[in-house]
Amino acid sequence: MNIFLTSPISFPGLGIEGINPPDGFCIPGTNFEIKFYGVIIAIGVLLAVTYCLRRAKQFGVTQDDILNLVLICLPSAIVGARLYYVIFEWDQFFGPGIPWYRFLDIRSGGLAIYGGVIGAVLGMLIYTRVRKLKVLPFLDLTGIGLLLGQAIGRWGNFFNREAHGSVTTCFLRMGLVENGELQYFHPTFLYESVWNLTGFIVLHFLSKKRKFDGQMFLAYLAWYGAGRMVIEGLRTDSLMIPGTSLRASQVLAFVLVVAAVILWVVKSVQLKKTGKTQLYVDTEEGQLVVSGQFYQKKNKEQPQVEENFPGNGEPADALSETEEIADEPQPQEEAQSGETAAKESQPEEAADTEDKQQ
Repeated sequence: MNIFLTSPISFPGLGIEGINPPDGFCIPGTNFEIKFYGVIIAIGVLLAVTYCLRRAKQFGVTQDDILNLVLICLPSAIVGARLYYVIFEWDQFFGPGIPWYRFLDIRSGGLAIYGGVIGAVLGMLIYTRVRKLKVLPFLDLTGIGLLLGQAIGRWGNFFNREAHGSVTTCFLRMGLVENGELQYFHPTFLYESVWNLTGFIVLHFLSKKRKFDGQMFLAYLAWYGAGRMVIEGLRTDSLMIPGTSLRASQVLAFVLVVAAVILWVVKSVQLKKTGKTQLYVDTEEGQLVVSGQFYQKKNKEQPQVEENFPGNGEPADALSETEEIADEPQPQEEAQSGETAAKESQPEEAADTEDKQQ
């Protein structure tokens, strides 16, 4: 339970005192409450998708595929974010006297960003595999969009008065009231929002000079992971690896940063030897995507299916009857063939008569 949910918020270093934003609102005429936590995340998703749509062609992907991915990756991201949180907070959801369906309630929070990223990437891998598309251009583009979405989405924690750090006296300290006492904490949601927004701007311009597919996604993993490692260490509500004192997201961030840096260096060394960039958008297939002809060509290359084929709208028995009727000689055709035969025989009879006369 969040003990700060109704607490006034202050940022004395910024001259902000005693603001008390609601955590949600009810639809007029109903008792159904909508949480600002979800509204802010939805705005973040919308801005990220809009950005990806505007830059789709620069990465050799279609806007239709981006929209299709939203329908697939958004649900898979929510599932991944919830599972990640539930796994590391197992006792909170499964135990004596706890309803089994409690883990389905996400209205009060409990979504882990890293779990959401993992779920979204899995959904993307499945989609591109089924559609036989290159996954790296999609990862590059969505990596940049993710930073924008996360920068906005973190403000959902502001309305919930959560995701803050330990007690501090720093310039950006956030004041919350607990049991009538005002305390100041690290506003870690603010730190991460600023870090992600800065990363979005950096990666946006860096992407215009990228050298290989996958470079921007590696940059996303390294940038976000580096910031998350530091910020996670300030938080008081971290998900812990069971049986240890290690913060799950901090460990994962460290692993991803190291992996991203190694892969970046290896790929850069390979490119330095060849002296050429390797971008999908510059290939023939990528240019077909940019011109909007990719799927047209793909459809033309597929074998055409005969229309009159059993199972394509006409029963096999009906087809066989039609064939039998077609094989039978028609009266009109018989009459025509008879006339033709008579005409052909007349010259032959005339020739025989002349021979006899001679």
